[in-house]
Amino acid sequence: MTQLDAVVKPKTKRSKRFLQSREPKLTENTKNAMLIKGGNTSETVTQALKDIYSLKKPNAVLYKKKNITRPFEDQTSLEFFSKKSDCSLFLFGSHNKKRPNNLTFGRMFDFHVLDMIELGIEKFIPLKGIKNSKCPEGTKPLLVFTGDSFETDNELKKLKSLLTDFFRGPTVPSIRLAGLEHVLHFTALDGKIYLRSYKVLLKKSGCRTPRIELEEMGPSFDFVMRRTHLASDDLYKTAHRQPKALKAKKKKNISHDTFGTKYGRLHMQKQDLSKLQTRKMKGLKKRRGEAAAAAAAEAEEDPAAKKQKPNEHDA
Repeated sequence: MTQLDAVVKPKTKRSKRFLQSREPKLTENTKNAMLIKGGNTSETVTQALKDIYSLKKPNAVLYKKKNITRPFEDQTSLEFFSKKSDCSLFLFGSHNKKRPNNLTFGRMFDFHVLDMIELGIEKFIPLKGIKNSKCPEGTKPLLVFTGDSFETDNELKKLKSLLTDFFRGPTVPSIRLAGLEHVLHFTALDGKIYLRSYKVLLKKSGCRTPRIELEEMGPSFDFVMRRTHLASDDLYKTAHRQPKALKAKKKKNISHDTFGTKYGRLHMQKQDLSKLQTRKMKGLKKRRGEAAAAAAAEAEEDPAAKKQKPNEHDA
């Protein structure tokens, strides 16, 4: 057995709990993101990483030291940091003459790079550049995607999925109206991606439902797409595979419509509607002749009734 194949056995209870937290789970934990500075960064990239970190907190780790790495050429350092910090999302900032003000969004699968997309910053307004009130830390944002390109272009489809994974935050069972405070709006237009961040203001409307207004709070980005590294379709299927225990078991004779209404189908034996008791009315009452004919018909059908019928000579 080689050293790589050896199973790591915990020596203390603390290390045992740590290894159990890293084991595969039926229900995924909230995805954490690591934000890494490259070997060469500009002031724009540094401030952009800080602002995105403030939107992602507390599910993010910001590395302040510079790391000389090139994600599109060598991914070993990213995979090392992913395993060390237990992060399945990453944002890498870099700057050079050929590609100035770069932000590379990416995600991991089994601590290996699944896909990543490089975006160049053309225009940037930081959080402190907009003098408005901000949302509290850890607010789950509403994600809005505008533009037909997000549905037709293959690369923008992957970008939409990647940005949704990056900014969606924790999965919650229910949401209260007052908790809808933050909106992230993505627009794809003329080959560019615009990111705007808004705070939701609930105003008085004179009725139970409040009037909603959006106030820009920053940061604001104008992106242009550059390089992409997309996984194959087979690898995407493997990454999206769910365990059998999470798949809902199909119940017989139960269906739901588009509005979520539940319908059930009942199976019953065939009923004889001729013997069904209906409302008694004078008009529906059988006459003497009709009653005698009905009794004679029943006697002919039932041989046991013929034996019980009295003889005319005995009368």
